[in-house]
Amino acid sequence: MDLARSEVGRVRNAARLGLMALPVAFFGLFFAYPVVAIVERGLRVDGAWQFGRLGEVLADPGIRHVLWFTAWQALASTALTLLIALPGAYVFARFDFPGKQALRAVVTVPFVLPTVVVGTAFLAVLGRGGLLDELWGVRLDTTVWAILLAHVFFNYAVVVRTVGGLWAQLDPRQEEAARMLGASRLTAWRTVTLPALGPAVAAAALMVFLFTFTSFGVVQILGGPTFSTLEVEIYRQTTEIFDLTTAAVLTLVQFAAVGAILGVHAWTVRRRESALRLVDAAGTARRPRGAGQWALLAGVLLSIVVLLVLPLGVLVQRSLKAPDLGYYRALTSSDGGVFLVPPIDAIGNSLSYAAVATLVAVLIGGLAAAALTRRDAGRLVRGFDALLMLPLGVSAVTVGFGFLIALDEPPLDLRSSWLLVPLAQALVGVPFVVRTMLPVLRAVDARLREAAAVLGASPWRVWREVDLPMVRRALLVAAGFAFAVSLGEFGATVFIARADNPTLPVAVAKLLSRAGDLNYGQAMALSTILMVVCATALLLLEKLVVVDRTGEF
Repeated sequence: MDLARSEVGRVRNAARLGLMALPVAFFGLFFAYPVVAIVERGLRVDGAWQFGRLGEVLADPGIRHVLWFTAWQALASTALTLLIALPGAYVFARFDFPGKQALRAVVTVPFVLPTVVVGTAFLAVLGRGGLLDELWGVRLDTTVWAILLAHVFFNYAVVVRTVGGLWAQLDPRQEEAARMLGASRLTAWRTVTLPALGPAVAAAALMVFLFTFTSFGVVQILGGPTFSTLEVEIYRQTTEIFDLTTAAVLTLVQFAAVGAILGVHAWTVRRRESALRLVDAAGTARRPRGAGQWALLAGVLLSIVVLLVLPLGVLVQRSLKAPDLGYYRALTSSDGGVFLVPPIDAIGNSLSYAAVATLVAVLIGGLAAAALTRRDAGRLVRGFDALLMLPLGVSAVTVGFGFLIALDEPPLDLRSSWLLVPLAQALVGVPFVVRTMLPVLRAVDARLREAAAVLGASPWRVWREVDLPMVRRALLVAAGFAFAVSLGEFGATVFIARADNPTLPVAVAKLLSRAGDLNYGQAMALSTILMVVCATALLLLEKLVVVDRTGEF
């Protein structure tokens, strides 16, 4: 029997390496190669590396200001998001009230919205002719507050789902026992609940910091010429100044920062997995009791309406401002200026690209998740897990421009191929597929796989007969998330989308870059369409959603 188990282990290790082959090749070719190519183009002159340029670039006062602002706004956005979203996490975890599931879906919608839509929505509230401008003559679209509030809007769900998902599964009897022993409500929460929530809060904070540290679309639209993050500066140095050396240095800085953030995040996740004893979330939520709990619920609902629902509502209202759906009707014609085709064509382009990107992301992410199933995997496999997360933090601008630089010679001359767009989108979708499927695959009893292998089933048949029936729902959820994030990818797509085949986010950004009420209204209309498509996909996912038992979002 031990010999059989040993043979099964050998076969499984070989199968794991085989599963990793395609994802490693995919990331090596379409992620590492373009990034290395753009860095090499910037730092290598006449065959010699110019590493001295690192110090020169970082000593520039303008670049140092960008670095400072990037870190400062990320810290401020993270703190503000935690301050506003943690009460929401508690409400969703501990309170039971009518419409809770629908409200959970509404809260999650902003996270899957493209950053261009988020920027456009806040422009409709805070910008020229926006809600505040009409009511009180106040404009905040070019202030740091606009950026911070937009980041809260985008990341509210990260805190609610990550912290709230874990909070709902903490046994409330532990805190009740502390209170029975004489501790006050605050002391019991501080000494019992807070230490248990610590890793989840840290994980959520790190993810929010990562998303805001690499923010592009929101800052590009709301920051104006005054505020610039690393990602925006890389875009400016690449497309406006054509200084690839500075862009390469900033890419390396961002890469190092993201690597450190992901390393700390992985540590917090491992702490959370090993330190907690959880209960069924269905038994921990109760109806609010007392005036204080009802006031907390009312306050959370009000914050959701003001911060999350209002910007989207104003966005829709602005898109309908022209009589007879004038802005939507204008999308069907082309003026021959910004677009070579009617803007409405961007809808079909985006849906087609996102569908292909989803297929690629599910294939690559599914294989990667299967290879990472065992928790006791070696350092090589854990390093591969970290590699899969890098596209979420490494400059999408660098990846997009790297596509044009690196994939320009046979047999990989893809510059004129439509495949470039879905390939870039799939890079962003793969991490979501892995994070969705991995907890479910790890929950499958390994003895079932071993029994099938002992009976002679091949690794492929073990996957088809044992794993697939159990992870089918998670696979659908993963595909939905990949579709939503692919639909809204902007940083890389802005470089590689052809003028005669624009995507929705690229079309919105180009319309906003032009003056005139008609262009502004068309941007609002396209953003509304993009929002509806993403929200519909998410609402369908809520019927299938599979939540990791540790509350990972």
